[in-house]
Amino acid sequence: MMPIGPLMIEHRLIERMVRLMKEDLTRISETGRIDPVFIDVAVDFIRSYADRCHHGKEEDILFRDLGKKQLSSEHKRVMDELMEEHVYARKTTRRLVSAKERYIQGDKDAIEEIMACLGELTRFYPAHIEKEDRRFFIPCMDYFSKQEQAAMLQQFWQFDRKLIHEKYRLVVEQLEKRS
Repeated sequence: MMPIGPLMIEHRLIERMVRLMKEDLTRISETGRIDPVFIDVAVDFIRSYADRCHHGKEEDILFRDLGKKQLSSEHKRVMDELMEEHVYARKTTRRLVSAKERYIQGDKDAIEEIMACLGELTRFYPAHIEKEDRRFFIPCMDYFSKQEQAAMLQQFWQFDRKLIHEKYRLVVEQLEKRS
């Protein structure tokens, strides 16, 4: 399996979550009510799966290794755009969390910000995924030998194995700070 296989499989799960977020956005538009639990679950998914796991592998492994190659100007430009887009997604997710917190504290005006953030994220991810799947991942594999690709795939598996331990260590540390 090429190392991009796991990344593209992860895209399919992200697309499923984006569909759920679109459904929630429609529900909010129709009812004017926010489900803070859904927002928490969506944020956890975005932060843990889409960003830390998926973007983490891209940034910490794929982009790092591509940075050592003589990339075409087009591939270099797209890789830089993708990294900027990851930053944008993180900022938008932080805005969503902030707006949700204001909403649960009684600020009904926060609904507009929640809807704006959900809208931005549900537009962002499909375009971002399309760019990676169609214009970047597959052509960039030509920069790597079969041995380099196999080593990268192994690093992806190692990355995933460490991730759950890191996530829940942080959960415990956060809870300990409350005590």
